[in-house]
Formats: sequence, structure tokens, C-alpha cells
Amino acid sequence: MLKLAEKYGGKPVNELPMLFQRILQNTIRDHCRRQKVRSRWVSLMSSLIPQHEEAEYDPLDSLQDEDNNSQGLAPEASFEQSQLIALIEEALIILPARQREAFLLRYWEDMDTTETAAIMGCSEGSVKTHCSRATHSLAAILRKKGVHLP
Repeated sequence: MLKLAEKYGGKPVNELPMLFQRILQNTIRDHCRRQKVRSRWVSLMSSLIPQHEEAEYDPLDSLQDEDNNSQGLAPEASFEQSQLIALIEEALIILPARQREAFLLRYWEDMDTTETAAIMGCSEGSVKTHCSRATHSLAAILRKKGVHLP
């Protein structure tokens, strides 16, 4: 509602419901996209997956309730995830600019190699190299901060 009021306050009243729907859809889509990318990166770090002794443990089983709906993270896991994201963001600052740019476009913004190469103005091979170096550097930085990767 605030975006609608700030940016489209001067529009005719009959256009406002359609504009509100579009703003709402885009905001929800952006939020879900960011959450998907962040969750993927956090799961790659696997620091939030509980360690079970059973060989047949399936993490997806613990994320479903009786109605097959996803449950939110437990408060402790949510706190750990927010701490891990903060550590990743701090580590990103240390990376060289091109590595940081490639990493953020590929993994945070969920772009493919071709799109990233076009935005960065380089070849797809360079994007892959920058991403590889960035992930190795991030893993090393996080290990030094006590986050142990499998």
C-alpha cells in the first residue's frame, strides 16, 4: 500500500486496484526469489541440517506437517540461519569486486551464466571462474570464522 501511495498517488482511482495487484505480485515474487536463493546457499553450507545417526533420514520429512505444508524454521534454527547469512554477507565484502559481482548475480539473484556474463560484460567462462574462486574463498573465510563445511 505504501508503494502505491508513494509512487502512484496521482493516478486515476479506477487504475489503483490493478496497480496495487501488480505491486503486490512483484513484491511477493521478489521476496520468494530472494528466500529461495538464500535458502539454497544456506543448505549448501549444511550447517543447519540436523545430524542424525540414522542413514535413512530425509530432511524433507521434517519440513512437512500433516497437511503437507512447509513449516517455518524453529526459533533456534532461524537464529542460526540469520547468523550464518550475516557471516556470508561479511565475507562477501572481503571478496574482490568481480568475484563478488559474479557470485551475487549467480547465487543471490538466481541468474544463469549467460545473463551474468552479459551484465558483467565478459565471457561465460570468466563468470564460471569468478564464481568458483568466490565460493572457494567464501568457504575458506567461513572456516576461519568457525563454520565447518562438509
